[in-house]
Amino acid sequence: MSKHYFDPRLKIFALNSNRPLAEKIAKAVGVELGKSSVSQFSDGEIQINIEESIRGSHVYLIQSTSSPVNDNLMELLIMVDALKRASAKTINVVMPYYGYARQDRKARAREPITAKLVANMLEKAGVTRMLTLDLHAVQIQGFFDIPVDHLMGAPLIADYFMDHGIQGDDVVVVSPDHGGVTRARKLAEYLKAPIAIIDKRRPKANVAEVMNIIGQVEGKICVLIDDMIDTAGTISLAANALQEAGAKEVYASCTHPVLSGPALERIEESAIKRLVVTDSIYLSDDRKIDKIDEISVGELIGDAIKRIHENKPVSPLFETKNR
Repeated sequence: MSKHYFDPRLKIFALNSNRPLAEKIAKAVGVELGKSSVSQFSDGEIQINIEESIRGSHVYLIQSTSSPVNDNLMELLIMVDALKRASAKTINVVMPYYGYARQDRKARAREPITAKLVANMLEKAGVTRMLTLDLHAVQIQGFFDIPVDHLMGAPLIADYFMDHGIQGDDVVVVSPDHGGVTRARKLAEYLKAPIAIIDKRRPKANVAEVMNIIGQVEGKICVLIDDMIDTAGTISLAANALQEAGAKEVYASCTHPVLSGPALERIEESAIKRLVVTDSIYLSDDRKIDKIDEISVGELIGDAIKRIHENKPVSPLFETKNR
């Protein structure tokens, strides 16, 4: 740690979902991770102990609700309750990956809106502020009646491609579906490149079929971008379609590498040359296949925490380092 943060009232705690990222965030802020322990009773119930005083402190709690999503969510809720009962002045949940974000509306009759339910539970538990990254549905910010700071991974992803000379007129940024056009446009703005869109039809959950490419990709370096990659069906089919349409090279990128089920095998067998992901979700070394390049959001989130604590704007973090 190069420099210790000036205010001892700022404390950062981590739970079990992504300890390596939490350590990077704490280092970026200039504090040690708070002392706490998470254990389980013999029947699987979660037990949490906070092992230092946090009375009057501004606590930032790091926890992605990735797989196992329900365990990580319960850990988070129980820890928030413990912090509240220990008289923390503010409880700021840093949730790089917001689980259940795909259930943000009633797409069919009698469906729940689980993203809203999660927001309700967090507020009821005692959270005073949320800090998150690339929500699957940006309207989830409106599910909360507390402040929500929503960071973007696109500047970091843009920096990766610019550092590798992938920018300009020879590049096309591709959205794998119509819903991701805004995200693709933002990355294209950073890379000074045009955009294209994959028009796909999804016959059932986690199964995608590429139908058409809107835009000129022949002879171009294509960069696919999505907020998350789960089973990798969409992104793999999109990459293969781009290759068949004459793309010179195909790269893919996402903020949240969920990578469940057959995802890694599909990526290995696809036309994707490199897959750029962030560490918002912990990936063990055995899951970091050769095609995957991981960039860290630790400094981004650390800078955001300092700005929030010092009542400074967060918007400057939406710029690339190369600008």
